[in-house]
Amino acid sequence: MAAGSGGSGGSGGGPGPGPGGGGGPGGSGPGPGSGASLGSGGELHPRTGRLVSLSACGRTARRQQPGQEFNHGLVLSREPLRDGRVFTVRIDRKVNSWSGSIEIGVTALDPSVLDFPSSATGLKGGSWVVSGCSVLRDGRSVLEEYGQDLDQLGEGDRVGVERTVAGELRLWVNGRDCGVAATGLPARVWAVVDLYDFASMELSEVVSNAILSAYNGGLLNVNLSSPPAGEGLGSSCAATSPILTSNDALLFHEKCGTLIKLSNNNKTAERRRPLDEFNNGVVMTNRPLRDNEMFEIRIDKLVDKWSGSIEIGVTTHNPNNLEYPATMTNLQSGTIMMSGCGILTNGKGTRREYCEFSLDELQEGDHIGLTRKSNSALHFFINGIDQGVATPLTPPVVYGVVDLYGMAVKVTIVHNNNHSDRLRRNNAILRALSPEGALRRAAPAAQAEPERLLFHPNCGQKAAITHEGRTALRPHATDDFNHGVVLSSRALRDGEVFQVRIDKMVDKWAGSIEIGVTTHNPAYLQLPSTMTNLRSGTWMMTGNGVMHNGTTILDEYGHNLDRLKAGDTVGVVRREDGTLHFFVNGMTQGPAAWNVPPGVYAVVDLYGQAAQATIVDDVEVTPVPEPLPEGNNQMSPSSPSSGAGSSDLRFHQLHGNNAVITNGGRTALRHNCRSEFNDAIVISNRALRDGELFEIVIQKMVDRWSGSIEAGVTAIRPEDLEFPNTMTDIDYDTWMLSGTAIMQDGNTMRNNYGCDLDALGTGSRIGMMRTSKGDLHYFINGQDQGAACSGLPPGKEVYAVVDLYGQCVQVSITNATGPMDNSLATSNTATEKSFPLHSPVAGVAHRFHSTCGKNVTLEEDGTRAVRAAGYAHGLVFSTKELKTEEVFEVKVEELDEKWAGSLRIGLTTLAPGEVGPGAGGGPGLPPSLPELRTKTTWMVSSCEVRRDGLLQRMNYGRNLERLGVGSRVGIRRGTDDSMHVLVDGEDMGSAATGIAKNVWAVLDLYGPVRSVSIVSSTRLEEPEGTQPPSPSSDTGSEGDEDDEDEEHGLGGEDQVAIMPTALEFLENHGKNILLSNGNRTATRVASYNQGIVVISQPLVPQLLVQIRIDFLNRQWTSSLVLGVITCPPERLNFPASACALKRAAWLVRGRGVFHNGLKICEKFGPNLDTCPEGTILGLRLDSSGGLHLHVNGMDQGVAVPDVPQPCHALVDLYGQCEQVTIVSPEPGAASLKSAGTQGDMEKADMVDGIKESVCWGPPPTASPLKSCEYHALCSRFQELLLLPEDYFMPPPKRSLCYCESCRKMRGDEAHRRRGEPPREYALPFGWCRFNLRVNPHLEAGTLTKKWHMAYHGSNVAVIRRVLDRGELGAGTASILSCRPLKGEPRGGFEEPGENCAPPREEQPPPVLLSPSIQYAGAETLASKVQFRDPKFQRTHQAQVAFQVCVRPGSYTPGPPSAVLREPPDPHFSPAELEWVTKEKGATLLYALLVRVE
Repeated sequence: MAAGSGGSGGSGGGPGPGPGGGGGPGGSGPGPGSGASLGSGGELHPRTGRLVSLSACGRTARRQQPGQEFNHGLVLSREPLRDGRVFTVRIDRKVNSWSGSIEIGVTALDPSVLDFPSSATGLKGGSWVVSGCSVLRDGRSVLEEYGQDLDQLGEGDRVGVERTVAGELRLWVNGRDCGVAATGLPARVWAVVDLYDFASMELSEVVSNAILSAYNGGLLNVNLSSPPAGEGLGSSCAATSPILTSNDALLFHEKCGTLIKLSNNNKTAERRRPLDEFNNGVVMTNRPLRDNEMFEIRIDKLVDKWSGSIEIGVTTHNPNNLEYPATMTNLQSGTIMMSGCGILTNGKGTRREYCEFSLDELQEGDHIGLTRKSNSALHFFINGIDQGVATPLTPPVVYGVVDLYGMAVKVTIVHNNNHSDRLRRNNAILRALSPEGALRRAAPAAQAEPERLLFHPNCGQKAAITHEGRTALRPHATDDFNHGVVLSSRALRDGEVFQVRIDKMVDKWAGSIEIGVTTHNPAYLQLPSTMTNLRSGTWMMTGNGVMHNGTTILDEYGHNLDRLKAGDTVGVVRREDGTLHFFVNGMTQGPAAWNVPPGVYAVVDLYGQAAQATIVDDVEVTPVPEPLPEGNNQMSPSSPSSGAGSSDLRFHQLHGNNAVITNGGRTALRHNCRSEFNDAIVISNRALRDGELFEIVIQKMVDRWSGSIEAGVTAIRPEDLEFPNTMTDIDYDTWMLSGTAIMQDGNTMRNNYGCDLDALGTGSRIGMMRTSKGDLHYFINGQDQGAACSGLPPGKEVYAVVDLYGQCVQVSITNATGPMDNSLATSNTATEKSFPLHSPVAGVAHRFHSTCGKNVTLEEDGTRAVRAAGYAHGLVFSTKELKTEEVFEVKVEELDEKWAGSLRIGLTTLAPGEVGPGAGGGPGLPPSLPELRTKTTWMVSSCEVRRDGLLQRMNYGRNLERLGVGSRVGIRRGTDDSMHVLVDGEDMGSAATGIAKNVWAVLDLYGPVRSVSIVSSTRLEEPEGTQPPSPSSDTGSEGDEDDEDEEHGLGGEDQVAIMPTALEFLENHGKNILLSNGNRTATRVASYNQGIVVISQPLVPQLLVQIRIDFLNRQWTSSLVLGVITCPPERLNFPASACALKRAAWLVRGRGVFHNGLKICEKFGPNLDTCPEGTILGLRLDSSGGLHLHVNGMDQGVAVPDVPQPCHALVDLYGQCEQVTIVSPEPGAASLKSAGTQGDMEKADMVDGIKESVCWGPPPTASPLKSCEYHALCSRFQELLLLPEDYFMPPPKRSLCYCESCRKMRGDEAHRRRGEPPREYALPFGWCRFNLRVNPHLEAGTLTKKWHMAYHGSNVAVIRRVLDRGELGAGTASILSCRPLKGEPRGGFEEPGENCAPPREEQPPPVLLSPSIQYAGAETLASKVQFRDPKFQRTHQAQVAFQVCVRPGSYTPGPPSAVLREPPDPHFSPAELEWVTKEKGATLLYALLVRVE
């Protein structure tokens, strides 16, 4: 397909009457349809964009790297256009990596001297481009709805442009003239083609010079070719590609919800009265969606009054015939909606966790889209990112539907032809592909970067750029107060100051200029109404605070920008160390942010009063102060008492996480003071001299918290101090004054000291001095309060320390000089050294070393590492050397999918403490692990093994790039000096050999992996081989990786105490909660959410905390959520529901267990959503840190292992649950004994109805579950056997009762499947199970998962010998053998045959097993014995058997060989009821079973 040239009647068969006349085939004339040959303009200019290659004598252009890059594809024709000639291209190939389509136009810029931008729309100085169905001039839209939508074109379609003699621009699509697109074109122009969403195209006819831009989509190849003979702009071509006119555009239907107002040609929908009404906001599309057509909207406005937000989906209902419901989820047919993060079909939830994004958490400016694929699958998109298949079967005819519900007020349909929206979407996709992608675009090539800083022409809707890019203004400043955002034209260099002068102010508005930096390229950024609305990559100074991504990080910083006047200047600079500083009138305000990435653009927001600003060059500013070394005597003119003398005392650069040091080291403040109350410790930069006063003045306080400043001294050097939350947590060499209490090493030594720090206010001065006699004195406003304590070590240096706690927010050092200590009396106050108290996180043996990459912050007592910025500088180390066979394992907590790459893990001989200082004063660590070469380092990255950065091996194990949230990765050094990597517990094999003896684990939080937490729980200081099996690996669990477990539970003899102290709910709770009954009853008084309450006292191990459900409201669905949080609840701002807690939260919801919003376990315990009124629920921590759920006194087993402590119980009164009360312990309740645990129930096979029918209901006054008599009786018989306790699992996993009462209460089903391949076995109903320890040298966890389960009848005489041997086999003298041993009777207990052995010439007898305990426990196979109960002196009969694991393939199934008095188990086939094995080591003892009659 090609175009001719000349008149409309030329051989090409051009369109209708034209300048050439003829009107059909055979016509002639010079019009656009004649078949003239190509002129000199038929070649492309050799200068092109950097990703374009030319071929075929300059007639073909191809874009490189189509799947990774979407721009830098400009090509230009060699000569300008001739008037009246059509420049036409044919699309040869299309790819679907990007959204959008071809763009075409003209420019007046000469290609021989052009500085190529990344896209055609980046051309200025006279450029017109048609994009979608919009026309842009110099990058800005001048015509919204024009001609055919170019985004609908496909392979084989043709598109062209023409400059007419009258200077008009016309667009041609498949031979049809779309009309005038623009007028007033210059005489010399080159055509523009933007290869968007296509792979290649052929230039059918070139009658002018052209620019072809392989931009942003998939258009990769452009071929300039002559038209084939006899082919022209015939109507047949047009007929094969139907024209879609603008009235076919996707809009909102005129019929809509009662509160909806449509505008913007029905592209915008808004809900009226958003503060009074939250529903009746349904809108639908004006036509059905086509296959693969994107229906996308942008959120324009939200309100924060309501819970819930926008919902979007599809429906089969025609809007013309539909009676619009109040909300679309009320529609019971033909409707699929995304609500929150789930999918609703016909109003019912079909997918609860569809994607990681929740629509309720989206912000203004975010995009939501959907498309019905040609295979009937429905996909949703958030900010251009495909969330995957929501439902595989969607009806063929569906309309798009949007429900402006709750917070959502206004949305606008986004078309692909909207250039800024398309760029925003594609940038998000590109950032997800490559960590380097964003940086490449953020930093233009050096040779193209202008030296002078200017404002970028892409600015806010109400802003304008004048004076050659030097001045920005809001022309109508008295009419609008926002939409005045402007950015610098290029990225700032390190140390380069961007400074503007305020030229004009208006006094109509509040607020004023804001300034900062952003990582977003202004050419691609959809500018918000104000920069503080941007939620990524942005730091702004506003007023006297600093905001990062819309959140305040410093609320008291520097000069208030709202008080500036015309003529004042403001500036910003990013230093090489990544710190951000602001300037006001040339004076630095100190560091405002850290770890700011390079390549940021300056931002000015002409907000409120600020109407005009101009960039200022060559204005002197005070130099940014470097961190003060010890002994620095510089003074700050703004510091208190700055003229009273000089002192080198400053605050040290090391401090607590929430502390900020400013003012040259003389001022310390706690940022986020209204949401954070601790973790803001500061310390002096050097030790105090004897008699030297360290004095501070309180400059700011808040009234939100209780408690206030704490001050004192410590003998711990700042470099050695691991800053705790508060200094009173330090248990050695520290003396503090807190309120009126003097504390040493965290213990109160003295109360009612002469002053009360909690009573001090703003302006008060506090001083500390150590005398030469070792006394510590405090001074308040210059007055000595006397000796607080004595006995400070005389030869030891002490540092002043201040804890900005609670109400105290900001202090500064004064220069007051204290009295000499020879006038101070010695105090006789005795001091008492306290014992160190170690409280590591429960169950976690490892920690991260404090030496780490500069972008890493360590949290949760060093067990969690978070990369706070960038994609590199994320190295972390283990605190100690790894022992042989010790596993260091982490779990992936958070991913940042805009980066590519993988987590890296390995071993290094570099001791973390030996890392030298870097250029910025921090550790001298490289950006990534492959560059760590100072000592020998072995590492695994993706699936490659490297040593000191050099590739040693490829295709090793699982690819670490595929790790997801919750994935576990571990590293181990084997006894054979090999390195092993474990992924989700599976050993990937030896990665490297010859590993050194002394190595540390090292990880690189690189690319997408943003945070990890340590999960390895090796018991410290315990000799190898003596450790009991862990819950995840021992044979006390019959579970497998699918949670189909039969875990060891709490035995009937284990004590479960109830919390003896008076418990109450914390005053900090959800906004719909009302506390009563002495804060012991919580009632939700409104709505269905905002009902979180926390018990004020932390959980104490082995003590049970219980609450009772008092009232349910059946109007709602779902019910309460129960769990724990490990962060201090006093400072939490509770979300609408507990499921939104994303940090340090473990919750039981329904039948699932959730950690930080992610489900970690299914089918756990009873369904909490079906609890009736009166149900008592409890939480308990066991001695190993496992969290147990109790229902009506019944232990349901371990919900979460290794919960960090301290932790607080949390209850979310959600949905039906409207009132709960803390249950007081009954007299004697603390001594009650627990029955079996739900951890032993058969989770995978439980059915909600079965379990609920037997579990729910108020507990009886004397519940048999709390003290199972049958379990107690079996336990007493087991004690009479005098078996060593070391053979059995310790409590709480010692035993489990399968009596009828206990197993029904748990909801156990009779049969289960186990092993590889799976094989069925019966549960031991009617027996009591005593779990055995496993040989520590056996891989018990693997055996119990992969081996089959069976039973072996025995007698009491041989139990000890079997346990000593550790397995069943020859010589066990068990009566459950294929034939009796020599001298052993068939059935009697009286002659156990202790000395029996097979004749030497005979083979050992095989062992007989059965998957049925009914068969194996028959009296002929498991003999009975009489015994007298020592408690009640009654006579009973007892039987014993073993539950064993059997290796698959080691046994032969067959029919029963024993004579039975009762029929065999009908559930099993008689041909497979008896298993016979002769192999040694084919069985593993699992448990001892006891049955008593």
